[in-house]
Amino acid sequence: MSPITLLLIAVGLGLLGWLAGRAKAWSFQKADSSVRTASRPVYHAWYVALWVVVPVLAFVLVWSLAAPQLVMQSVLASPEAAQLPAFGFQRDVWLNEARAVATGNANAVFNPNAEMLVEPFREAIGRYNLIGYAITFLIAFAAGAFAFLRLRPDFRARTRVERTVMMVLLLASLMAILTTFGIVASLVFETIRFFGMVSPIDFLFGTFWGPDPMSNPDNPDGSRFGAIPLFWGTIFIGAIIAMIVAIPLGLMSAIYLTQYADPRLRQWVKPALEILAGIPTVVYGYFAALTVAPAVRDIAISLGVTSASSESALAAGVVMGVMIIPFVSSMADDSMAAVPSAMRDGSLAMGATQSETIKRVLFPAALPGIVAGIMLAVSRAIGETMIVVMAAGASSNLTANPLETMTTVTYQIVAMLTGEGSFDHPATLSAFALGFVLFVVTLVLNIIALRVVKRFREAYE
Repeated sequence: MSPITLLLIAVGLGLLGWLAGRAKAWSFQKADSSVRTASRPVYHAWYVALWVVVPVLAFVLVWSLAAPQLVMQSVLASPEAAQLPAFGFQRDVWLNEARAVATGNANAVFNPNAEMLVEPFREAIGRYNLIGYAITFLIAFAAGAFAFLRLRPDFRARTRVERTVMMVLLLASLMAILTTFGIVASLVFETIRFFGMVSPIDFLFGTFWGPDPMSNPDNPDGSRFGAIPLFWGTIFIGAIIAMIVAIPLGLMSAIYLTQYADPRLRQWVKPALEILAGIPTVVYGYFAALTVAPAVRDIAISLGVTSASSESALAAGVVMGVMIIPFVSSMADDSMAAVPSAMRDGSLAMGATQSETIKRVLFPAALPGIVAGIMLAVSRAIGETMIVVMAAGASSNLTANPLETMTTVTYQIVAMLTGEGSFDHPATLSAFALGFVLFVVTLVLNIIALRVVKRFREAYE
C-alpha cells in the first residue's frame, strides 16, 4: 500500500466520521427544540473525525514499516527462494530486481535468476495490501463507532477536541527536541564504539589522517586516525578565511543600507543581497572550482609562488565567505533597524556625527543581533561540504599556507560514509566521532554567543 493511498483513505474515513457526528448532533435539536447541547455540532463532528483519523494514521505509520518486512519474509519462505544465495550482494540484487518488477517500478529483470521471484513478490504484496486495507477499515469503524455512541446532548465535545489539538501542538513543538536527542544519542553511541577501537588521544591529538577501510578492523592502527589536520582545515577555511570575507562585507553593507542608502535603493539592494542565501551550494562549488580557484592560482603564480595549486583553502574560503554574507548582513541590518530612533536622534542632537553615532550608539545597541548573525554564519560555514569538495581538495594538510590543498571534517564524514565499508569498521565509525566533535564545537560556539548576547542586552536595554 502506498502512503498516499492510505493517507487518502484516512482523510476519506475522517470526513465520513465528521459528517456522521454533525448529523447526530443536529438530530438532538431536531428531536427536541428545547434541548441545548453542551457543545456546538461542529465539535461533535470533529470529535468523531479525530477518533477515526488518529488511530488510522497511527496504524498506517506502523504498517508502512512492518509490511515490507512481512513481504520479504513471505518471499524468502517461498519455494522459489530456495535457490537464492545464503547472503551477499548478489542475493540483494536479485530480490531488489524482483520487487521492482512486482511493484511496477521496472518492466523486466536484468538477471534471469530473479524472474522466479517476481510472482512470489506479487502474491505477498497483494496479500498484505488486503490485510492492511481490512485492518484500516476495521480500526476506523471501531474507533468511529466508539466516538459516535458517546455523543449525547450533554457531552462536552469541545473540551475533548481542544485537548486533542493541544496534545498535537505539544508533540509538534517537542519534535525538534526529540530529533536533537535522537541525533545526539546516535552520535554518542557510535562514537563510544569508535573510541573502543581507537584511542581518543590518538584521534584528538594525532597529526596524520589516513584511515584504511580495507585494513583489519580487529587491530586498527590508531596513528592513522589523527584528526588535528581536519579540525584545523575546518577552522582555517570556515572560521578564519570565510569570516575575514563575510564579516567586513556583511557589516559594511548593513551599515550602508540602514544609514546611508536611499529607501528606493535599499528596496532593491537588500533582496538582491539576500538572494545569495538561496543559491544552492553546489553552484557555489562550481563557481569556486571553475572561476575563483584558477584565478587564485594565476595570481599566486604571477607573484612568484610556483607551488600554487588549482585547489586551495583560499579559494574555498573566499567563496564560502561570499555565500554567508547574507547571514551577517541580514541579522545586522535587522538589529540596527530595530534600535529605537530616539537613541540615534539623541546622539545627533548632542553634536555627534553620523559615523560617531553608528560606532558609539547603534553598533553597541545592535551588538546582540550582530553576534547572533556572525555565529549563525560561522555554524553555516563549518558545516559546508560541496565548496570544500570542489575547491579545497581532499588532502588532510596541517599548514597555514592558504594556497595549499586542505580538507575539512564535513568532507571526511561524507567520504567515510559513502563507500562500501562496513559499519563495524573503525574507518566508517570515525565519521560519527568527527560528527560528534563538530556538534560539540558548534554547541560551545552557540553557548558563547548566548553569553555575549545576554551581557550586552543587559547593558543596553
